[in-house]
Amino acid sequence: MHDDVLSELLRPLWLTDIFHSMWQAGGSWGVKGHDDNCAIVHYMVEDRCVISFDDDSPPIELREGDLAIFPHGSAHTFAAEAGARTTPLSALVPHCRPGRSGGVSVGTPPYRTRMLCASLHFSAIGEPGLYQALPRIIVLRRHMLEGEPLLLRTLESLPSEIGRTAPGSRLVTLRAFETVFVLSLRIAMEELAEESPALQALHHPGISKALLAIHGSYAESWTVESLAREAGMSRSVFSQMFRELVGEPPMRHLTVRRLQEARRLLTDTSVPQQDIAQRIGYRSQVGFHLAFRKEFGATPGEYRARRPLPSRPAPRDHSARPPATDAENSEAASGTDSGAVSAVDSVTDSRTGSANGSARASAVAPASVSTEGGTWDPA
Repeated sequence: MHDDVLSELLRPLWLTDIFHSMWQAGGSWGVKGHDDNCAIVHYMVEDRCVISFDDDSPPIELREGDLAIFPHGSAHTFAAEAGARTTPLSALVPHCRPGRSGGVSVGTPPYRTRMLCASLHFSAIGEPGLYQALPRIIVLRRHMLEGEPLLLRTLESLPSEIGRTAPGSRLVTLRAFETVFVLSLRIAMEELAEESPALQALHHPGISKALLAIHGSYAESWTVESLAREAGMSRSVFSQMFRELVGEPPMRHLTVRRLQEARRLLTDTSVPQQDIAQRIGYRSQVGFHLAFRKEFGATPGEYRARRPLPSRPAPRDHSARPPATDAENSEAASGTDSGAVSAVDSVTDSRTGSANGSARASAVAPASVSTEGGTWDPA
């Protein structure tokens, strides 16, 4: 796979805020999470725990040094052992908001289990389309992390870094978790390609070139024919293969990428609104406005006026409208018309440095985002 393809796909994905916490647990314990609107990280610092879902899938054991990523925030339970009595996550950390950190104790002493948990709020504007092809949980075992020195060193340094109150600590922690998140996705997208048609596109010699063109040079005047030439394929074979692997026509994919960038520019008020259409590849302001309103239900001006916070929304439901024809896609793209539980030990607002005794530690995005459930655990 061309590294640049994955870089361009992940480039728009950046964290905007986090909540992180150190957990310690002992005896028989369990915590039942819920669907949320962010991604989740569990890193086993010491000992082990068991992850399970409310279905027939087998439990997943996390051992010391293992990392689990929940890209879609699927509800899950983490516990000392399968079948342990659980306490709702909301009872342990009821009043969490991004920008805070905390410590949580669960079960009974002695506390031999230590785990770093984080809720990762990333920009809805930048979520790559292929992100939805990821399974609900990605497990990276210790031996895999040892093959990724930057990821391993970052994880190992986080438990000590998040306790610091030095100037800039919040930004350092945010960027460290962002590094963990993106590196983990890179590993998963590389390894999962054979299991997901959408991710196979990253390895296809022709389609990967077209994806690089769409994501890296979206402002160019692309057509199906020019993208097919970029891929080194005939128009008909390219269109069919792109649909099969990516799940949508190439011009539709280009439209989504352009409008994704338009949303990002609209949240930046230093960019004049009248310049955005040209910057993303539309030759017509009218065409841009029509495409934007069709996609998001609001004009660019209305969207900018609302200035929504950059949190992930539920995925678009395309089932309510008929699939677009190639002509419609081309027009839109071109722009022509358990045991005892103690309360949270402490929670600190990293913006103020104050402690208020409440927090929340994990769980994440709507289950509807998940691609038919799924676990990736190569061990």
